[in-house]
Amino acid sequence: MTALRDFEGLAALVTGGASGIGAATAALLLARGARVAVLDRDPAGAPDGTLALTADVTDDAAVRAAVDAAAAEFGALHTVVSNAGVGAVGTVADNADEEWRRVLDVNVLGMVRTARHALPHLRRAAAGRPGGVSVTHTCSIAATAGLPQRALYSASKGAVLALTLAMAADHVHEGIRVNCVNPGTADTPWVGRLLDRAGDPAAERAALEARQPMGRLVTAEEVAAAVAYLASPAAAAVTGTALAVDGGMQGLRPRPAT
Repeated sequence: MTALRDFEGLAALVTGGASGIGAATAALLLARGARVAVLDRDPAGAPDGTLALTADVTDDAAVRAAVDAAAAEFGALHTVVSNAGVGAVGTVADNADEEWRRVLDVNVLGMVRTARHALPHLRRAAAGRPGGVSVTHTCSIAATAGLPQRALYSASKGAVLALTLAMAADHVHEGIRVNCVNPGTADTPWVGRLLDRAGDPAAERAALEARQPMGRLVTAEEVAAAVAYLASPAAAAVTGTALAVDGGMQGLRPRPAT
């Protein structure tokens, strides 16, 4: 079977692309023909064959330099996957203002900075490739469902969902599509660290699996496949959309198994 090469001739930038969902996305876009740059605080885990760029999304100058470096290396920029993010645990009372600022700075303003510096390159690319230029945000089920002990994280991802819709409206007439993916609980390094801190890691994993109707965690590769669809030419008419990859968590209310 011939491998799909629908990103042939396209250049992509993936933030947080050295681990988890970001690394899976970068690897998939590369396999499907894209030239891929990975922007990460520690790009050591960037997939082989990608352009690894060191930058922290909280540093505006570093983000600008990395985005411009990717566009200069590839000669264009067609697709941005804004994936860099951090987690947070607790109720609204459990995190100090400093932690709220830190998480919002990474999860929301990090996407703002990336988009701000990518837009000039995306506009130039869109002029010759209608529907083929896109921004895809990694959002979360936490943006649309109330999850316990996730007040700060949920607030940040709710902002990402709103940002996605606003950007889609702002840039639709420029030929730039903006969408997001809403993963459920994914089997990523961050979730692994969360489980490691639990009193009973096996019981905590079982609880996380049970709250998703499919009865398992989502894989990074499954989320990457959804990102690739939204960024691909096949989604040329798709903008302002949040694509859930959550094992049915958002929309299903199945009866308990008997």
